[in-house]
Amino acid sequence: MEGDSLQRFAFEAFAVRGQLVHLNASWRAVLERHEYPPAVQPVLAQALAASVMLSSMLKSDGRVTLQVQGDGPLNLLVAQCTHQLQVRGLARWQADVSQGDFHEQVGDGRLAITVHNEARPEPYQGIVPLDGVTLGHCLESYFSASEQLATRFWFFANQDSVSGLLLQRMPEADPDSDDWQRVQLMAETISRQELSTLSNRALLKRLFNEDDIRVFEPGPISFRCSCNTKRIESMLRA
Repeated sequence: MEGDSLQRFAFEAFAVRGQLVHLNASWRAVLERHEYPPAVQPVLAQALAASVMLSSMLKSDGRVTLQVQGDGPLNLLVAQCTHQLQVRGLARWQADVSQGDFHEQVGDGRLAITVHNEARPEPYQGIVPLDGVTLGHCLESYFSASEQLATRFWFFANQDSVSGLLLQRMPEADPDSDDWQRVQLMAETISRQELSTLSNRALLKRLFNEDDIRVFEPGPISFRCSCNTKRIESMLRA
């Protein structure tokens, strides 16, 4: 099993890039600071992993805040990660929150991605409706609408760890190539056990054994927050 880390990779022969993220100790640190119901934990874990992936795309120092706000029993979900891969997050819910698909839990509302870039005075924010059956589907809609980049997400989470895979087709990709469809189909075969237990290199070899892949140096992820819950919520929502 990989430690708390983000590893980027790129296909050598065509313009598709990807990321693998694993949160273990950092995810458990979040759970130690608040007693989240079992129905809330997987969604919060996925949001934290997604915020790490988004922060790795920053071109300069800053942070990314992912916020889900809806009219369902899980009415607020916030995750934030800095360019240094320091992550934190929280969730707010009603007493009747229960297991179900993502849309049943959050209801109608919005997903907002806010990029705080230290090189710019004003943050950038992209907003899409919560119209997907998973958080990953909503994130894919965000990238399609706000960034015009075809992007796919896969997440697996439990009380001990969360792992995620991202694939993204770059703007310079050949529109007539079938490589993007092919790598998506291969990624769809991934299992929870593989993503959670295999090393990154072994996983990439298992999924894409026909392709040459450049693997970059992994970055360590950490949980960083010494504030009380009310102050955390105020800062994350700002």
